[in-house]
Amino acid sequence: MPTILRIEGLRFVIYPNDHPPAHVHVIGPGWVVVVDLLGPEVREAVGCNEAEARRVLRLAVGHRAALLEAWRRWHGGP
Repeated sequence: MPTILRIEGLRFVIYPNDHPPAHVHVIGPGWVVVVDLLGPEVREAVGCNEAEARRVLRLAVGHRAALLEAWRRWHGGP
């Protein structure tokens, strides 16, 4: 699982054999948030609170262009 970005103690990961739509898994201390990059929106949050999920979404939006480019390198398309 390639780590695309590390920021504020979080790992932004894109799995090579994953499915569309373009999304990123954000791994924090004991939790995972999945962010749909096309929305962008939180698609799933497991083990974290709402404030953490919003923080992850803000970070993903701030780095959206780079995350989408990484998705395209692995999977093509949007």
